[in-house]
Amino acid sequence: MRILHLKFDQTLQSGRLIQRYKRFLADIDIAESSIDNKEITIHCPNTGAMTGCNVPGSKVWYSTSANAKRKYPNTWELLETTKGDWACINTALANKLVEEAIEGGVVEALRDYSSLLREVRYGEENSRIDILLSGHTVDQRVCYIEVKSVTLLMDNQVGMFPDAVSTRGQKHLRELMGMVEAGHRAVLFFCVNHTGIERVRPADHIDPEYGQLLRQAAKAGVEILAYRADISSHEIVLTRPIPVDLK
Repeated sequence: MRILHLKFDQTLQSGRLIQRYKRFLADIDIAESSIDNKEITIHCPNTGAMTGCNVPGSKVWYSTSANAKRKYPNTWELLETTKGDWACINTALANKLVEEAIEGGVVEALRDYSSLLREVRYGEENSRIDILLSGHTVDQRVCYIEVKSVTLLMDNQVGMFPDAVSTRGQKHLRELMGMVEAGHRAVLFFCVNHTGIERVRPADHIDPEYGQLLRQAAKAGVEILAYRADISSHEIVLTRPIPVDLK
């Protein structure tokens, strides 16, 4: 097994969250690290509600793009919560983390495939699968993997998904069930990007239909996996499985 580390290609800068708004924007205070500016607006690459990860005063870590055409050159990558936990805000990193974990042999259930493809069209609802594996040494089935980033921390170290009603997530569960019915292997992979989370549950109080579909998918043969990331301002690495509770 070879554990790979997703290292940021630059030193992240930090500030304190003032507010997140309009879904894709956040204002932060950088007075601690900048002489010229005290407040800047950065891009927030997360479409979810970000409950618990948008508390004013939390420490924000952000990257800076060299693209001069960007209106907001800075991107919110990580958060240090007021309780000392770390969370990955940039949901685009989840697929890369899972891909690296699979290729490094970290995910025992997904070892021994020779081919990995990304963003392949599939299903009856015009979807794209995050990761498609094929060429297993024994199992001739192709494997469809849908990745979901989990950052919603509830009590007792329980993480929940989704953090807002997700019709897209519901669609993906239907598509995965369709792949199982067609004779393929299908996996819903919870990439747990919050260091305070030690188990995962469906957020029935937020999206009861998603919770119902998730349990239906599990009974239909869709495999449900959850792996937690270790996070710092320098790197993120998916290290170990944690339980998924569907009761």
